[in-house]
Amino acid sequence: ARKFHNMSRPEHLCPPEIFYNKEEASKYATSSRMLEIQTKMTERAVELLCLQGTTSKLILDIGCGTGLSGRVLEKHGHYWFGTDISRSMLEVGKVGRKSTSSGDTLESDMGIGLPFRAGTFDGCVSISVLQWLCQANNSEQVPIRRVNRFFNTLYGCMIRGARCVFQFYPENTRQVEMLSTAALKAGFTGGVLVDYPNSAKAKKYFMVLFAGVLPGQHGTQTMPKALGTEEAQSTVRYESDRRRGKEMKNKRKNTGAVEVKSKEWILNKKEARAKKGLKTARKSAYTGQNRGPKF
Repeated sequence: ARKFHNMSRPEHLCPPEIFYNKEEASKYATSSRMLEIQTKMTERAVELLCLQGTTSKLILDIGCGTGLSGRVLEKHGHYWFGTDISRSMLEVGKVGRKSTSSGDTLESDMGIGLPFRAGTFDGCVSISVLQWLCQANNSEQVPIRRVNRFFNTLYGCMIRGARCVFQFYPENTRQVEMLSTAALKAGFTGGVLVDYPNSAKAKKYFMVLFAGVLPGQHGTQTMPKALGTEEAQSTVRYESDRRRGKEMKNKRKNTGAVEVKSKEWILNKKEARAKKGLKTARKSAYTGQNRGPKF
């Protein structure tokens, strides 16, 4: 399977409840860079949820950590309930959370399933968590079984027509296929979209799932469009290259420089190579002239 990332990944070092200890949780909660990244990705996830109407919704935040995503959900006027396997992350988040917060949390391992009643939530978001399900931290954990159990219980606690949006960092195509197949088996429709696919830094993977359709709707829901598609990027590149070419041409005219690939430019190059003692093609009447196609 093709790998997406070569750098060391947290899920390769140790289980999440150990990796995200008190020290790591404190850094996570106080880092301005982490807050900015988490906020941007959650804003994009809320956009992909396409929550309709003006009433507040109850959103499930899987892998909520210290509650950074919950702040974004509250800003949009929604209630949220978060789950996380790291007790340290939840404790740090509880200390920093305001008393007026509309969110609550539960320590839970998503790999053993979600302990909620059917039709509890109007939607689900998850930021930078789903790839942890693909790891076996001991001999008893089988990733495919954990993934299947997670998606089956997730489908059960969503209302019909709800959307689930997961931003995640797949290690390779095999992980994407395993997660997508398990979600489809559980009853979801949807798929994976990639924002800014041609950018090394801005590229982000989102799995967008639909838990059936809303009452009164017919057919299946359509996948939202990814940001920074190849068509848009190629148009920008073409226009910027063309503009750059015009600017260079005008600059040469203004400074009196010889036009590149002109006859005078070629003769100057030949003379410079000859002075250096390099092998140089002889001058002729055809030097610098455009020649027709060869047959």
